[in-house]
Formats: sequence, C-alpha cells, structure tokens
Amino acid sequence: MFYKFAYLLVRIFARLICRVNVAGREHIPEQGPFLLITNHLSAADPPLVLSLIPPRLGMTGMAAMAHRNDFFIGWLMDGAGAVWVRRGESDRRALREALDVLASGRPLGVAPEGTRSKTGALIEGKTGTAFLALKADVPILPVVVFGTEKVFPSLRRLRRITVQARICPLFCLPPRGDAPRSEHLEYCTALIMARLASMLPEAYRGVYTGHPLIPYWEQSDADGTADRPEWKREL
Repeated sequence: MFYKFAYLLVRIFARLICRVNVAGREHIPEQGPFLLITNHLSAADPPLVLSLIPPRLGMTGMAAMAHRNDFFIGWLMDGAGAVWVRRGESDRRALREALDVLASGRPLGVAPEGTRSKTGALIEGKTGTAFLALKADVPILPVVVFGTEKVFPSLRRLRRITVQARICPLFCLPPRGDAPRSEHLEYCTALIMARLASMLPEAYRGVYTGHPLIPYWEQSDADGTADRPEWKREL
C-alpha cells in the first residue's frame, strides 16, 4: 500500500518539476521481471524514469546509499523499495536484494554508469549491470532521458522546462558459450552502453561517441532485430 502512495508522490513530483515528451511507451512490457537501464544526468532522473513505468509493475531501482537521507527524494525512494548500494564497494547484500526483486517478478531500474555524470554526457559503464542481467537471466529495457540536467537550474529561475525520454524494445544479452567470463562481461557492458548511446543525440554520447557498436544498434533498429543482439567477441 505504501508503495502506491510513494509512487503517486513520485509521479506528482516528476510532473511538477518538468514536462516530459516520451517516445516508445509501447515498448514497456505488460509484466516483469526485467532490468531497466538508463543514463544518469540529474537527480531528477530517478523519479522521472520511475513515473514512466505503470505502478502495477511495482518497479523499484538501485540507488547510492549516500542519498538515502536526502530530503524528500531519499524518503520517496525508500518508500518505493529502493535497493541501496554502497558505492565503491563490492556490495553483496545489495546484489542479493536486487536479484530477489527480479526473482519476485518485479522490474528493477539501474544506471549502468554507477553514478551521476558530471560531464553532461555518458561516462564509462560498470560491469555490474551486465552481471546482474546475466545472473538473473532477465531481458533489458533501455530508457534514456536528456535535458534533465537543466531541470533544477531552470526551476531556480522559475521556469519549468520540457525534457525528452525515449524507450526502446527489450533485448537479452547474448549467451557466453565457451568465451572467457571476463571477456563476455566486458562485451555485454559495451553492448549495454552502446545501446544507450544509440538512443541519445550526439552531444550526450560522451565517452561512447563513435563507438563501433552504435552503428550495429542503429542498423538493428532499422531491421527490427534490436531484441536479439549477437555475441561478436570483438569491438
């Protein structure tokens, strides 16, 4: 019951701080579990992304423990059942909780970069997201938001801006086969980050600008095969 109340407050908060143009709502699954991946430009991102997902799915997300006591946002995320992670550590408790969420049939949101970007564009992704998706054996829903880095500066000038959100089809990471585990994990991480980069305008691609997997994703979108990425073993 408290989840529904927290979700309602999250949705109201998201609508108060900005307007959102959303493309691809039809790609949101009817049921879980799945791992939602997103870029991270602003503190506005978690409530905004959560507000895009129907409350009946019971989605929650992974969040840095440092923000658990943040005014209002931390309380809301706690109410929504956030999995709190100790950044910079091998947090096995958080991993177990994340796997439990997915095992229960609920979707889980995560930012593969592991922290908010200070550059205004993508920074290097961590392997934890690929590990989690492979371990739980769940599909991945890619979601990007951009313009959110301007939300709070604009509010300080009493302006409510419009931000963009894009949702693309679910995809599953390719099986490892006989490849070394570390090599496969690195490739899957690159696949995840290139998927996000392919959905963003050039200015937001950051360290993934020009990545060789971006054309692969763009062609897969054009062919309608973006739900079946391949294990190429080279970049």
